[in-house]
Amino acid sequence: MREYILVMLIAAGITYLSSGLFRRVAVRIGAVAVPRSRDVHVEPVPYFGGLAMLSGVGIAFFIASRLPFLSSHTVVTRDSMGVFLAALIICIVGAIDDLIDLPVIAKVFGQVVAAGVAVLHGVRLYWISLPGSIYALNTPTSILVTVIFIFVIINAINLVDGLDGLSSGVVGIGASAMFLYTYSLAFERSLSVCTTSSLITVVVMGVCLGFLPHNFHKAKMFMGDSGSMLLGLLLACSTISFTGQIDSSLLATDKAGIWMPFMLPLAVMFVPLMDLVLSYIRRTLRGRWWFEADKEHLHHQLLSRGHSMVGTVVVMYLWTALFAYGVVGIALLRQWWLAVMLVGVAVLLFLVTIRNGRREISDKSIGKISLPSATHS
Repeated sequence: MREYILVMLIAAGITYLSSGLFRRVAVRIGAVAVPRSRDVHVEPVPYFGGLAMLSGVGIAFFIASRLPFLSSHTVVTRDSMGVFLAALIICIVGAIDDLIDLPVIAKVFGQVVAAGVAVLHGVRLYWISLPGSIYALNTPTSILVTVIFIFVIINAINLVDGLDGLSSGVVGIGASAMFLYTYSLAFERSLSVCTTSSLITVVVMGVCLGFLPHNFHKAKMFMGDSGSMLLGLLLACSTISFTGQIDSSLLATDKAGIWMPFMLPLAVMFVPLMDLVLSYIRRTLRGRWWFEADKEHLHHQLLSRGHSMVGTVVVMYLWTALFAYGVVGIALLRQWWLAVMLVGVAVLLFLVTIRNGRREISDKSIGKISLPSATHS
């Protein structure tokens, strides 16, 4: 655990310190989010938070490769190198988009290339493990399914990045829950295959913690597509390292543990995935492309019900924590009272979510009550 804590603190510290540097670079070269009619902010805000995160990821991985325990797992060193190369590609694509607004096809191409690089370095779904059966994937199918999965998660995180601190907080909470579970498997049951996922998730926790002080309301800088796509890629790779490379029968003799390779990723990414699915359905029914932006995401709906910007972010944090830590808690503790308590918390949180409150909007903070962009906060 000491090595993981050290890696997390390094990722957080480098991200926090380098954010100021990249903020100045963004201002100097004009990589700023200029307010539009659909945006929350009323003044230009610098991008390039993703580049600061990439710095934290790179140095954290390098330090991890020099630590006694983590460096002893060759698969971890190999996978982390592949993940970092993929992260480098996706971050560069996102930074260019933040600067000149790339066409959709160019962003999609960059996402696929980044996913392909991760696959070439062993980050791949080799099989789909469900209770009672394992579905082995041949090489072409494995590559295709992995690339599609990474592509979907990248765009899910990209869509949820709509308010100050929302994406980094949601991803950080989800990653922390996955780390708790994968670390327990790696430590208590000596399942070394979980070590890669533990490393990636603890690094994600670190970069999210390091960036939040710069990004929480009112944000001094935005992560931009360079950051949201980076977080999506890292979360997808950590999930693949756990879900697609472990036999569920090794986890537990009860149903809660056996279902974890399938349930944990869904729980960790519940909020972004639900937002993605609802967006796809909504836009398809209206005869629009799935990538066309609108102002009806989950955070938009919460704002329209009277939640403040900070309140909206906190509500989505709580839903993420409820699902992610709820599933992990049930798998680790296996207590009926925990399930009852989670249902009670879910009911209370649902009532808070749907409440209609007095909209508190000031011209200084939100402008002409325009709602935020889904990809630039």
